[in-house]
Amino acid sequence: MLPHGYQRMLGVCLALAANPKLLLLDEPVTGLTPEETLAFVVRLKALRDKGITILLVEHNMRAVMGTCDRIVVLNYGKKIAQGSPEEIRENEEVIKAYLGVETDVA
Repeated sequence: MLPHGYQRMLGVCLALAANPKLLLLDEPVTGLTPEETLAFVVRLKALRDKGITILLVEHNMRAVMGTCDRIVVLNYGKKIAQGSPEEIRENEEVIKAYLGVETDVA
């Protein structure tokens, strides 16, 4: 049996056999180790650089920030932001929704 990371990449390879212009991936790095995630991201970037459009649904922010040119952020199904990784990283609404806001407790 293949390790989990190889199974995930095999799934992508099977999809690539159809020579797609658009690759839809839903949580592809879930359950991967940090090393496997990095290897997966490197391969996704190579696919992107070959001209394959990738729509990535992912909660792993390192994978998202390392792969995507444009990001759309949803919070409870509502779009709260879109932009480059840099714009998303600095977006106050994204920070509030995903990191919380510190409050002074008296």
